[in-house]
Amino acid sequence: MIQRILEEKLIQGLKTMPVTVILGPRQVGKTTLALELAKPAVDKPIHYLDLELDSDLAKLDDAEAYLRRFEHQLLVIDEVQRKPALFPVIRALVDLRKRAGERAGHFLLLGSASKELLQQSSESLAGRIRYLELHPFSALELHHEDPLGFKVDKLWFRGGFPDSYLADSEAETQDWRRDFIATYVEKDIPLFGPQVPATRMKRFWSMLAHYHGQQAVLTEIAKSLEVSHTTARTYLDILQDFLMVRQLQPWSGNTKKRLVKTPKVYLRDSGLLHSLLNISSFEQLMGHPAVGASWEGFVMENILNHLSPDWTASYYRSSNQAEIDLVLESGKEVWAVEIKKSSAPTISSGFHRASEDISATKKFIVYSGSDRFPMRGDLEVVGLVEFMNMIS
Repeated sequence: MIQRILEEKLIQGLKTMPVTVILGPRQVGKTTLALELAKPAVDKPIHYLDLELDSDLAKLDDAEAYLRRFEHQLLVIDEVQRKPALFPVIRALVDLRKRAGERAGHFLLLGSASKELLQQSSESLAGRIRYLELHPFSALELHHEDPLGFKVDKLWFRGGFPDSYLADSEAETQDWRRDFIATYVEKDIPLFGPQVPATRMKRFWSMLAHYHGQQAVLTEIAKSLEVSHTTARTYLDILQDFLMVRQLQPWSGNTKKRLVKTPKVYLRDSGLLHSLLNISSFEQLMGHPAVGASWEGFVMENILNHLSPDWTASYYRSSNQAEIDLVLESGKEVWAVEIKKSSAPTISSGFHRASEDISATKKFIVYSGSDRFPMRGDLEVVGLVEFMNMIS
């Protein structure tokens, strides 16, 4: 269902906008999706460039001269973040085509970096560009495809990257995730960010995994790495820019309480988290001190990836430890969401105090079961898939 909605948006973008961008981490399936849908969506030839290939990258040394050769074609450019200077050229070519009467379907760009990072180079494309995001597999998507066979524990442990989730064996999925991490720190990140030694970035990423679901104490990490706090902050920003890390901002509404104002850090894919924590089996995960934080991050990512644009998300924590894992707000609706792994979840009094602080209109526990039932204190317990259906 989620995939179908994205496909419809992509086709609409190609038919109505000069430039459409699909964003998502590497190996999530952007190229496959783009090439499968582009041909039926546009009535014109398609030319594909992969900027991972040095031969294709070299063609853009004089980008304007090269790209002007493909008038009345859809240009699909993969890994576009490798050539940030391309965006002003694209703007000029779009305007030329529009003056010639060709209003849509000029460029389909694929990027493995955040919208914010790309926008540093693409402000000139305002009004000409539409962004879409392709995420790894979600619980809702897999449940919809196979409601009887879907096992949430498999997705949680392996993560949502297709090659990891669909691997034939536990050894294969673990090898794939280790190789993925190594490729990022040895090849991808050095291409786009400061020249960070691969071993240091791998250590930073692994140390950050131990702060998953918490406020990262960058001064401690920086001290262990023997770098400055500013450098550690740069490393965190790089991982966020490349869609590996999410920072959930604190709630900023009106209250007289003293609030924690530091973002919480989550590694976005649970499978990569488990690899960085050296958790090699589901049984080991269930006995690991990070099991609760891992489940929280897994649920959080599933929810936030498919949250309607009408909603904003944050977390709440006051100085007296009143806390809400996830605050969702839309208009007059304020939902307080607690995330629990237990099949018989309980809630602390701090959650109810925090719900009063933010004037929550609804209170939920999202847990690992599938039944839906009420609890005292106007609280409702609901499974992940059903909750995702509620907010998608």
